[in-house]
Amino acid sequence: MRWTLLLPLAATFAACSTLGISGGPERNLVDVKTLDSTIVVEARYYAAHNFMGRRVNGYEADKCLLMRQAAEALVRAQAELRTFGLGVKAYDCYRPQRAVADFAAWARDVSDTKMKAEFYPDVDKARLFELGYIAERSGHSRGSTIDLTLIPLPPPVQDLYREGDVLVRCTAVAGERFRDNSLDMGTGYDCFSELSHTANARVGALPQRNRLLLKSVMEKHGFVNYAQEWWHFTLDDEPYPDRYFDVAVR
Repeated sequence: MRWTLLLPLAATFAACSTLGISGGPERNLVDVKTLDSTIVVEARYYAAHNFMGRRVNGYEADKCLLMRQAAEALVRAQAELRTFGLGVKAYDCYRPQRAVADFAAWARDVSDTKMKAEFYPDVDKARLFELGYIAERSGHSRGSTIDLTLIPLPPPVQDLYREGDVLVRCTAVAGERFRDNSLDMGTGYDCFSELSHTANARVGALPQRNRLLLKSVMEKHGFVNYAQEWWHFTLDDEPYPDRYFDVAVR
């Protein structure tokens, strides 16, 4: 059964005004929490706990923006997950093209390895483009791709990253790596490793089950997983498959 979720017209205009979007397809970007406040957002690129170790260009708010079709599909997935006492936490959603360019510039500076010990402990930074971890364009910039994980509801308290904290490799077992409040997914988020491949059996039985649950629910509601990243999903019928946007997240 297909569900349809629509905001009142006034709320739609208010959301667009809040985002600073005046027209064009960008007008269809919505803040997912305005549709479902139970969706947790931890915008990793708005802060410093990411593979660059700083805020990324284009992120001016701790928000998850998606094209309306993708946002409404995510709300339906969240509704199903709540029946299991679970929900989603979004790490990244719409990503401005300027942020993608920032990633690329960082990747070319092979001397900057500030966060290597956690996010790419076993990968030579000079190979990030070659191995496909960094690219000049990202589906996130089309507004229908989301990086997310599963969390219990209500969300448990989690550790906060502070500048200068000792970094632990993202491939370490749960309890040793950074203590996120998610279910055990086998690796941390944005872990540049083959262990992040969705079907990698080496992560163990429990993370495999959690990945399968996330994948099956998201696929049921119209998303397709990127096989190299357990956290990465794109709406199959995305509205702008050939457009890359650059309005800031605000």
